[in-house]
Amino acid sequence: QVQLVESGGGLVQAGGSLRLSCAASGSIFSINAMGWYRQAPGKQRELVAAITSGGSTNYADSVKGRFTISRDNAKNTVYLQMNSLKPEDTAVYYCNAHSSGADYWGQGTQVTVSS
Repeated sequence: QVQLVESGGGLVQAGGSLRLSCAASGSIFSINAMGWYRQAPGKQRELVAAITSGGSTNYADSVKGRFTISRDNAKNTVYLQMNSLKPEDTAVYYCNAHSSGADYWGQGTQVTVSS
């Protein structure tokens, strides 16, 4: 089992920045990859960014050049630095961990970008 706790969401004006954090606990040794997903009202949940245990990263086209995913292995924490935020980035952001064939999710954190 893996437990994920997110923090760092909030309200920001367009062009601003936020950093999301996701702290993992439990069977963290078995985590293959972690990522951030988001879900806007009336839309499907979508992948924003992911990072593997080997450090490879992957980004949605809509956030490339603006968002950066990183991790601190000592703290078992993954971060999502979001710059140049746009109103269309408004969503609930969820942390995800893929471990031993299973997916684990955090509770979600709201990000609202005002125009």
